[in-house]
Amino acid sequence: MKYYLLGLVAIVVIVGFLYATSSRSPQTKPVILYVNQGNGVVNGSNFARLLDTASTHGFNTIFFQVYRSGALLFTDSSLNQLVASAHGKGLKIFFALYFTNSTQKVPASIYSDGEDGINLDMSTLPIDTQTALFDSLSSAYSGQTAITTTNPTLPLNPSMLIVETYGAGNDQYIHRGIIASVGVFATSSRQDYDQQFQYALNNSDGVMVFDYAGLLKAGY
Repeated sequence: MKYYLLGLVAIVVIVGFLYATSSRSPQTKPVILYVNQGNGVVNGSNFARLLDTASTHGFNTIFFQVYRSGALLFTDSSLNQLVASAHGKGLKIFFALYFTNSTQKVPASIYSDGEDGINLDMSTLPIDTQTALFDSLSSAYSGQTAITTTNPTLPLNPSMLIVETYGAGNDQYIHRGIIASVGVFATSSRQDYDQQFQYALNNSDGVMVFDYAGLLKAGY
């Protein structure tokens, strides 16, 4: 009887551990809120609201657009302060760089501003230009790299590959090995948003929500 009870206790402990691990695993994945400065400007004056929204909605990472169409939107000292604020809230922050033509370059001055990583948003560019930008970043930057793309078969290997799986019919592109996406603009209700969010989180390596301005406008 003694050995039977010990065996039963061991089984209960193992099952409990497996259950706890499986229930925690989605929370350890990247849950990303993308800030598109073209949809709503976020700067030092309203950055605290962004952090509060991210924290209360279960996000653990922010993709913060700091470069847009060839222009760096912030000074390095400002970026250092924003990073410190995000980290103070327990949030990771990636600088998102939005490219619109092949002449634009990665702004190397941001490499030492304390961010957790840099995201390249460059889907409209030819693949050879995307490759050159990614190679340029990878060869000189020691932090994590990310790419947001509309191409589910993009032949590049950043630390995080986020596929823009917005809208109906794109569930087929959601799988392990990529981070899936939810577009607030492509949801019909809070329930629809929650369902898309959970499906993306459960069936890929994380989820990115596009975007912060849309989330506020929808009131989700």
